[in-house]
Amino acid sequence: MADALSPAERLAAYKQLIDGDISAYAGYVRSNTLTQYGTFPALEVNAFLDMLSRGGKRIRGSLVIAGYEMCGGTDRAMILHAARAIEMLHAYALIVDDIQDRAILRRGQEATYRYFADYHRDHHLKGDANHAGISLALNAAMAGAHAAEVILANLPAQPQLRLNVLSIMNRTMMITYHGQMTDIMNSLVETPDLADIDRVLEWKTALYSFINPLHVGMVLAGAGCEHTDAITPFALHTGRAFQITDDILGIFGDEKEAGKSPLDDIREGKATLLSTYALTHASPPDKVFLQKCLGNTKLTMRAFKRCQTIIADSGALDYARTRAAEEITLAQAAMQKVAHMWPQTYVVFLQSLATRIQGRTA
Repeated sequence: MADALSPAERLAAYKQLIDGDISAYAGYVRSNTLTQYGTFPALEVNAFLDMLSRGGKRIRGSLVIAGYEMCGGTDRAMILHAARAIEMLHAYALIVDDIQDRAILRRGQEATYRYFADYHRDHHLKGDANHAGISLALNAAMAGAHAAEVILANLPAQPQLRLNVLSIMNRTMMITYHGQMTDIMNSLVETPDLADIDRVLEWKTALYSFINPLHVGMVLAGAGCEHTDAITPFALHTGRAFQITDDILGIFGDEKEAGKSPLDDIREGKATLLSTYALTHASPPDKVFLQKCLGNTKLTMRAFKRCQTIIADSGALDYARTRAAEEITLAQAAMQKVAHMWPQTYVVFLQSLATRIQGRTA
């Protein structure tokens, strides 16, 4: 990819490559599944591929390619397959996450478990539609996750590199679900500990969305621990900032841009930096009101608006924005210490990506 590209153009070019590869892959898999396995497995695979094909920013796949290229990798076809596999794992995680969060929308479209529940009702099938929707969505997610592992296991790369990548990826997913477990438990206790909120920032987002894809790309380029260790602090701080910003958008963002309802995080009772700080610093009456709204599946827009006001008035919104800015500052400082290790083009690309996180609206 030409060095003349700006960071924004580079990210757009990576996204275009990944989207094109996913489109070709999806077309092949849809046809092959229907021919080999029939209607019901095709229904499962189509639902997974629908989630995979909904787009998104493709940050994780882009970081796989960037990590590979910045360490001298040149096999574009191979690394595109790896990027696709990482995006497939993301689609798998989103399907599961939507079930656990009881989310209605994902990227502006119906969550997979709700699609299957509607399918059940529309076709007048036996049993409980909601349970069937969850069961079928989980099956689609798991099938997609294992398909991603098959792709990584068969990359045209050195066997040891493939093995290293599979180890990195599976360790990442294990820790990610430790983070998800902590996230769920945080929402079930009266007042979560801020230390546990920070663990979620690291385990569920930073490792999964930034450290893992960069490490995967670097390892496939044959880079050693000196490279993966060097990029880790930058990726860690960037990932934390990404999740803090995501939580801000989850409550204060625009539904059309975010692709999900801003009421979802409050309805779910999600314990974020915002809600936890507000519960600690809000006035007693506001704390009681916010506590009652968190996890209320029948939350009204009027009550939600008051929750927004409580969170802002408690200082939580300013605190979260400050924390995100601090993490970006730490990320940039970490990159400056190791920038000499890689071509300037990629250093600038990653620094620009970190900076853009603060200004993102979706």
